[in-house]
Amino acid sequence: MKVILIGGTGHIGTYLVPKLVEAGHEVVCVSRQQSQPYADHEAWQSVEFVGIDREKSEEHGGFGAQIVSLNGEVVIDLICFTPQSAQHLAENLKGKVQHFLHCGTMWVHGHTVQVPTTETAERNPFGTYGINKAKIEEYLLNFHKEYGFPATILHPGHITGPGWLPVNPAGNLNPEVFLRLAQGEEITLPNLGMETVHHVHADDVAQAFVKAIANRESAIGESFHVVSEQALTLRGYAEEMAKLFGQVPQLRFQPWEVWQKSVSERDRELTWDHIAHSPCGSIEKARKLLGYQPKYSSLQAVQEAVEHYFQKEGIQIIHKR
Repeated sequence: MKVILIGGTGHIGTYLVPKLVEAGHEVVCVSRQQSQPYADHEAWQSVEFVGIDREKSEEHGGFGAQIVSLNGEVVIDLICFTPQSAQHLAENLKGKVQHFLHCGTMWVHGHTVQVPTTETAERNPFGTYGINKAKIEEYLLNFHKEYGFPATILHPGHITGPGWLPVNPAGNLNPEVFLRLAQGEEITLPNLGMETVHHVHADDVAQAFVKAIANRESAIGESFHVVSEQALTLRGYAEEMAKLFGQVPQLRFQPWEVWQKSVSERDRELTWDHIAHSPCGSIEKARKLLGYQPKYSSLQAVQEAVEHYFQKEGIQIIHKR
């Protein structure tokens, strides 16, 4: 099938494009500029690149028509962040594609009542990103019910992998946390460290997209969580990362009101966003309907990403395993 991949040169696309090509699909990658994927693969040589600045094109109302003109049977949208953008594209593609896949987020749930959270759990999204993604999902599923638009929504957790620094045990993106754990130094976590984060390797996200296409009849009109099998508590995450480096975990805990004063504004904002959501998603639906089976656990995905980061930065860590 001819697959139009919007935003395909990023982290997901690095793993998704080779899988699509290997599955026999013809791939057209749409992006603002042709940039290098995070990892080389010979499959990229068979990909057609089309340069479109989505933001500028949408301002003039032409983006949807440009995507339609590419004559794809399947369209995958990895970079849609507003309901208006989703509506514009879907209305243009109505009746002209066999399958439309949107990349959502676990943030659509907001705070949850029961965990692991299922796709049918009551939604309590908060924050602009989560609210908009929830509205996009609602619109696409309603568009499917009303007009038969062949939409599928996949909700990744905290995406990571080589070249993409993972959310750390403090709930932010500061690599210093991993370095201190690797060196056996003390780190301080907010509260009791029992909030959760739920990672997923970009390779597993790519797997889910390919399997959704392969199981189109089961996937259309549905949304799916795309995460590892188990979430991590911040405390457990920190302990296990220290052990991976052969260190004894040195952890200290502070109430949020105290902890937030010890970090930068950016770290504070990211940590609050992550611990306020504390995602923990079920993958049973994706496993049952799509055959999704994550290759990486949360810790395996994080470990690979962190080791790649250390190597890139020339940081030497002696493992004691």
